[in-house]
Amino acid sequence: MGRKILLITTDQQRFDALGCNGGRFAKTPNLDSLAAAGINFSQARNQSTVCMPARSTILTGQSIRRHGVTSNGIQLPPDQDSLAHVLQDAGYKTALIGKAHLDPHAGKTFFENMAATEETTGPYRGFDHMELCGHTGRAGRSLFHYPKWLAENHPEFVEGFHEYAVAGAPSNRGWTETGAPQVADNPIPIALYHTHWTASRTMDWLDGLVDDADWFCWMSFPDPHHPWDPPREAAQRFDWRDLPVPDSYPGSPEKCLEILAEKPRHWTQWYTGEAQFAFEVPPTFVPAETTADRIREVNAMVHAENELIDEAIGQVLAYVKDRGWDADTEIIFTTDHGEFQGDFGMLFKGPYHIEALMHVPLIWRPAPARGIASATVAEPVGHVDIAPTICAAAGLPMPDWMEGIPFPQASGEGDRERTITEWYDTWDGNTVELQTLYRDGWVLTRYGATNFYDGTEGELYNLADDPKQWTNLWADPARQGIKADLLDDLITNLPAGRDVSLEKVAPV
Repeated sequence: MGRKILLITTDQQRFDALGCNGGRFAKTPNLDSLAAAGINFSQARNQSTVCMPARSTILTGQSIRRHGVTSNGIQLPPDQDSLAHVLQDAGYKTALIGKAHLDPHAGKTFFENMAATEETTGPYRGFDHMELCGHTGRAGRSLFHYPKWLAENHPEFVEGFHEYAVAGAPSNRGWTETGAPQVADNPIPIALYHTHWTASRTMDWLDGLVDDADWFCWMSFPDPHHPWDPPREAAQRFDWRDLPVPDSYPGSPEKCLEILAEKPRHWTQWYTGEAQFAFEVPPTFVPAETTADRIREVNAMVHAENELIDEAIGQVLAYVKDRGWDADTEIIFTTDHGEFQGDFGMLFKGPYHIEALMHVPLIWRPAPARGIASATVAEPVGHVDIAPTICAAAGLPMPDWMEGIPFPQASGEGDRERTITEWYDTWDGNTVELQTLYRDGWVLTRYGATNFYDGTEGELYNLADDPKQWTNLWADPARQGIKADLLDDLITNLPAGRDVSLEKVAPV
């Protein structure tokens, strides 16, 4: 007999979104309890700061250059070796419910974009069942199962959703008081929103399994990613006027520019609207126009969405207990990447290897029957380690094509020193390549030589002295020794890439 395995992910959620990680606003009692009962990794980082590469790493246990999805818009090959295939071959029932984003979301020629129209739920990519949603209840550029279900069953609530971040979409739909981007008043009931739909469809799939089945379910919530349009009932829990500005908001555009001037030039050029570096940001958004009140209003919406996610997770955890499965169920919770949420006066994400985007929540609640003690572990771990951890929990050998290693079960266990995060992408003619090492409280980012940078630029931060990453030490004469040591460590441990690069076929 194997295990029951529940992998839970969110999209674009910060490390400090959870109470157990110092979050002060959204109530997250279910995730806090999961962390208290399991292992909470305080130094977990992703291997990419955007969706498709990060999700491909979670599924494959490979670095982004090994699996080849180095940016959004590159399809992970459907026959790519993956955790789902390993478990399916071992007799597990497998499902992915919610946001997948292993196929590009622009264009209509991929399974994820066509499944709802063709009324299929798989099998695909090692999953017996895939039931999908994105960030909206509108059909948008991709008709997933959720908007199709909503249009067929509750069409009166479709228009309450903000249109996704595409050219020509309105910046808001008449509710935001501050002019904040991607915010809308959504009258949909909580039970019909995609967060609770994802949890409900997960439980429906589990309903179809016999009690002694071995199963693997990836339950993937699309929030708190923009657009920020939670149900009105949830949004009203937070009044943005009562929220402080984020600790890492410098206080004014002038102060933002002063701090950004110490960083490589694409930071300032994006902040001022001079240039664009990622498709994943609304095309008309200019960070310098983002006032403190707009940041606070966005954050109010994010806090509401984080509470809904925690509540939905609580429903599924209660279901697992009611089925008598809890003692034998492995649970892993994380997100794909973070969100600026006002740090440096910015919103969204992109080619910026900052803690707000790289440092992610990661909780592992081993099956209680295994008797592994709860702990908070500060050893560095990454998304690349999730698939190997699940293989080990299932009692299966780790395939040789996985690059990560199973999570440590206690502090001081194993020989873990670093995580590596990478970015390779071109947008609007601007190519940015970043390779980042986290080690011993230091964050070093090497910039590759491209049409935009000459390869001598970089960033270096000591998180103990500068947790906000406001002071770039790259050129500091007193830090050249540690910089050289970290650069050598990064280059020595940089994962190998593919022999042949995969084609980018869509922007996202």
